[in-house]
Amino acid sequence: MHLHILGICGTFMGSLALLARDLGHTVTGSDTGVYPPMSTQLEEAGIGLYEGYAEANLTPRPDLVVVGNALSRGNPEVEALLDQGIPYTSGPQWLAEHVLCGRRVIAVAGTHGKTTTASLAAWLLESAGLEPGFLIGGVPRNFGVSARLGAAGSPFVVEADEYDTAFFDKRSKFVHYRPEIAILGNLEFDHADIFADLAAIERQFHHLVRTVPGRGRLLVADGEPALDRVLGMGCWTPVERFGDGAASPWRLVLERDDASRFRVVHQQGEVNEDAVVDWSLTGTHNARNALAALAAAHACGVDLARGCAALSRFETPRRRQEVRGEVAGIQIIDDFAHHPTAFAATLEGLRAATPRGRLLAVIEPRSNTMRLGTMRARLAASVAAADLAFWYQPPGLDWSLAPVVEASPVPARIEEDIDVLVTALVAEARPLDRIVVMSNGSFGGIHEKLLAALEVAHG
Repeated sequence: MHLHILGICGTFMGSLALLARDLGHTVTGSDTGVYPPMSTQLEEAGIGLYEGYAEANLTPRPDLVVVGNALSRGNPEVEALLDQGIPYTSGPQWLAEHVLCGRRVIAVAGTHGKTTTASLAAWLLESAGLEPGFLIGGVPRNFGVSARLGAAGSPFVVEADEYDTAFFDKRSKFVHYRPEIAILGNLEFDHADIFADLAAIERQFHHLVRTVPGRGRLLVADGEPALDRVLGMGCWTPVERFGDGAASPWRLVLERDDASRFRVVHQQGEVNEDAVVDWSLTGTHNARNALAALAAAHACGVDLARGCAALSRFETPRRRQEVRGEVAGIQIIDDFAHHPTAFAATLEGLRAATPRGRLLAVIEPRSNTMRLGTMRARLAASVAAADLAFWYQPPGLDWSLAPVVEASPVPARIEEDIDVLVTALVAEARPLDRIVVMSNGSFGGIHEKLLAALEVAHG
C-alpha cells in the first residue's frame, strides 16, 4: 500500500512514517520548514519527501493519505485530497488500527516530560530483553530512531499527546491509543490555541482515563491537583501514585541535591524494596520521570534493581538537555523546553549541577501558547536559576518581551536578530560557563552558529 503523509517532518508524523515503512508500505510525504533530526531520519530511511504542499504531490495517487494535525482547510494539498476523493485518516487513528491493536500499550501523558519518560520506559524494557516497540516525540539516543515496531507481542510505548488529532477530529490524540498502562505525569494549562482553560484539558485527560481497562493500571504523579480533579471525575482502574509523598507506593528520595543520585522506594503491601539510581541526568523533574518509567516497566515484569541499574546507561533524547558541543570550556546545551514551568525546571536542575561557572539561558518563545501571550506573566520568574538570560524576539511574536526583561530577577536582554544574539553570547561567555538554549523549533541553527563563532573567538 502507498501511504502519503501530510506534515511528515513533525516528530509524530515522521515516526509514523518509519513504522509504516517497517510494515512494508511505500511511504511518501510532504512538509515545509524541514530540519533535523526528523528530516535526517526520513532521508536515512529512504522515504520520499516533497518540500511544500501542492496538488502534484498526490501523483501518483496514494492508496491512503495520513493527515497531520498541523494541516487545515485551505491548504492546497488538503483541498486536492478532498476534491479527488482519496481515502484519508489521522495519524493517531492509523497508529491505533495498524500498530497498537493487540499490543500491551504504555501511554505516557502529561504537560511536561513525555518524551523523556517514554524514552526511559522504552529503554528499561529494552534492557530487560523485552524488545519493545515505541513511538516517541523525539529521538532517544539509546535507540537512534524515534519509532520502531519491536518484537511481535512485546509492549509498545507511545508518547500520548493531548493536542488535537486532525482538522476533522478535534479529540486529543491520546484517546485513540487505549492503553493498558497510562502514566499521568503532570498537568497544567498549555495549548492555549485549542483549549480555553485548564478545565478543558482536564476533561480530555479524563477521556483518556475512561479508556484504560479495569485490569490495567494508572500511574499518577502525587502533588498534582489537576490530576486529582481528573480522577475525581471517575476512575475504574487501579491507581498507583509516584513522587515524594510518604503515602505513595513509588517514592523518590534524593541523595544528591541535583538529583543525579536518588533512591527508589517501592512498597508492595507490607513489603518494601528499594534500589539506587546513579545517572548522568539532573533535576528533580527528571528523577520523577524515571520513577514513573520504573513503575511502568515493573508492571511489565522488570525487576526494580535491574531497572535502576539500567538507568546509569540511559542517554537523554535528542534536544533534551543534550550537550551539542564545548569550546574553550564553554558548554552548549540544547533543550526542547517551551513553557515557563519547563524553563524553570531545566534551569534549576542545571544550576544544581553547575558548581563552578555561570549558567546562561537563551530562550526563543515560539510555541502557539507563547505566541498568544498566555504565559507572559510567568516568563520573568522562570529564569531565576540562571545567571544571565537572553531572550529572542522571533518574527510573529506580536507582543514585546520588554516587560519580561524589566521584571527579570537576573540580568537580561532582548535580541531580534540571531546573528546579533550569537555575537552577544560569544562576547559574554567565558570558560566554565554553560549556555542552555531553549526552544521547540530549530531556532535558526543557533547551536551550530554559536559553536562556530566560539571556535573563531577562542581558536
